[in-house]
Amino acid sequence: MSAHHYEPKTAFGRFVHAFEETSLALLLGLMTAITFVNVILRYIFNSSLIWGLEVVLILFAWLVLYGITYGFKITSHLGVDAVTNIVPRSVKRVLVLVSAAVCLAYAFLLMKGAWDYWAPFAGLEKTTGRWFPTGFDERTRDQAWYITEQIPMLDWLRFMEPWLNEGERYDKFPRVIPYAIIPISALLMFVRIAQVTRRIIKGEQESLIVSHEAEEAVEEAAATAGKG
Repeated sequence: MSAHHYEPKTAFGRFVHAFEETSLALLLGLMTAITFVNVILRYIFNSSLIWGLEVVLILFAWLVLYGITYGFKITSHLGVDAVTNIVPRSVKRVLVLVSAAVCLAYAFLLMKGAWDYWAPFAGLEKTTGRWFPTGFDERTRDQAWYITEQIPMLDWLRFMEPWLNEGERYDKFPRVIPYAIIPISALLMFVRIAQVTRRIIKGEQESLIVSHEAEEAVEEAAATAGKG
């Protein structure tokens, strides 16, 4: 299964797949539009969107972190399969399952770290325990009042102020919202790896990575040229 051959099997799966692709395209489109507008404003009108660069940086972070989780789902991440391709098929399957287990453990630790980083910005508590959550740390320092550098606060989001900022008005956009992609992407990564692992166990997929991407691209290009 390559990234180009991923096909959702259910209506809900197709909806989620379309939503993810649309979201990624929207993030990229917004980055391009804001950058384009800023260039026009700067070189023609001698002005700029003062918040433009910061918003583009946030959108880029969302695009990368969200894109990583999407890459796991469609098996588009690259990897080295030189060793697994020279061992017997039964050994290869064991090695692939071991690598999947390691990836799941890593994603779980990433989830804990992501929550512990983001939670203070939401006025929530970090988890205790070095490797695995053992509870919540009541001594967590509240950082919900932290704001971005230049991005103005949106009036329709001021309902968050009593919850996050003890009723005080935000004069800039709170960091809790752009930073939310950190725990979201970590959770999605864990879920995606679990889904891929399930497909491997069921024999529907051979690996966590896309194998021989160059060869597949050449074959697809040749097939397309042949049809033309």
